[in-house]
Amino acid sequence: MFRKTAVAALLIALSLPTATAAAQSPETAATTTTAFERRAVELVAMLDGKIAFADYFDPTFQAALPETQFRAMTASLIAQYGNPIAVEKPVSPDGRSGSLSLRFEKGVAAVLLDVGAGADGRVIGLRLTGFEAADDSFAKVAAEIAALPGATGFLVAELEGAAIRPLAAANPDRQFAVGSTFKLYILDELAAQVAAKKRHWSDVVPLSHLSFSSMGTANWPKDTPVTLQSLANWMISVSDNSATDTLIHLLGREAIEARMRAAGHSDPSRNIPFLTTVEAFALKGNNFESERAAFVAGSDAAQRALLDTHRDRLVLANVDGVSFAGGPRFIDSLEWFSSPNDVARLMIDLRKRQSQIAMSAMAINPGVNPGATRDWAWLGYKGGSELGVISMSLLGQRKADGKWFMVTASWNNPDAPVTTDTMVGLVTRLLALAAK
Repeated sequence: MFRKTAVAALLIALSLPTATAAAQSPETAATTTTAFERRAVELVAMLDGKIAFADYFDPTFQAALPETQFRAMTASLIAQYGNPIAVEKPVSPDGRSGSLSLRFEKGVAAVLLDVGAGADGRVIGLRLTGFEAADDSFAKVAAEIAALPGATGFLVAELEGAAIRPLAAANPDRQFAVGSTFKLYILDELAAQVAAKKRHWSDVVPLSHLSFSSMGTANWPKDTPVTLQSLANWMISVSDNSATDTLIHLLGREAIEARMRAAGHSDPSRNIPFLTTVEAFALKGNNFESERAAFVAGSDAAQRALLDTHRDRLVLANVDGVSFAGGPRFIDSLEWFSSPNDVARLMIDLRKRQSQIAMSAMAINPGVNPGATRDWAWLGYKGGSELGVISMSLLGQRKADGKWFMVTASWNNPDAPVTTDTMVGLVTRLLALAAK
């Protein structure tokens, strides 16, 4: 619900010098002349386990990405795209760093590869920056999404003014738990209040409400002064929950609910009262079992009264760890909900604000690997996840013709955790198909 969705490469992304590598058969290594070429042709053999991880990667790489994690990420990629077959189009201007294409059974990956200056020429940077599935289609992706355990839905559509023109969809009107995607409604209301001159992006306010999983403001003292623009940037780009809850209390729960209705949500009662992150965390835990039962069974008015009655107890100090461990917890009743078409209408409303600052907050973290952004003049993203929930939503302006498109997909499974890498791969493919 609150964790940031995977945002970097599908396979590997390190804060080391990066590049990509792929390999043909080891027998061709004798014909290569540079460190880059040698490691490139060894890549497939290394991925197949025929070359030892420690012999291929420099100690700095191994420290940043241990072999167990590397192999798990590789296995996820192979499960989706088949086994690696060969390296194609290796290019390096200096013999150390360069790019190549790594062909899998079901597609081709764009890879960057960096080789260290040491005498053994081991790899210090490896990153997959994009992926093109062979002969891909909306129908193929839709079939794979439909086969996932639990409930799924998606929508790919062109947006022209207020019109939604679907390119592909499944269950576009079904309500799904969407996790932190709900924060786009807060951004929309903040932009609306700024447009109405009620607030300014430069306004400085205290960080008034602390919450769990606040990546931007972790361990910050309560009431630290911050600007509204900073809060928006943290809330959207890294899903910072303290920033989120501070904005909910500042803007007003009812104002955000009104914005949600105005944006065209088809079942707004599912999100009324509009929960803060810490309220949701607390109610999911064992410290509030009776309050949770009353909340789930209550009307909108009764739920609002319960939150008001327990406002001093529904705080971070009373959140227990069970909210974030084990299996999915109450994702059908204690969450934030939207249908794919609701998300499309929300994207239309956000774009209608014509707020450069709001749009820039969405563009900080594009949600997909860098290679997947190359066909888009602008790309914004928000996603959300918790155990049993993952949602990804993108709004983009296509570079080829300037048209606007949105891609959104949700996967809910109340019985087991969902796999982030799987959803990232599927949404990346939908985005690539929309770019064509």
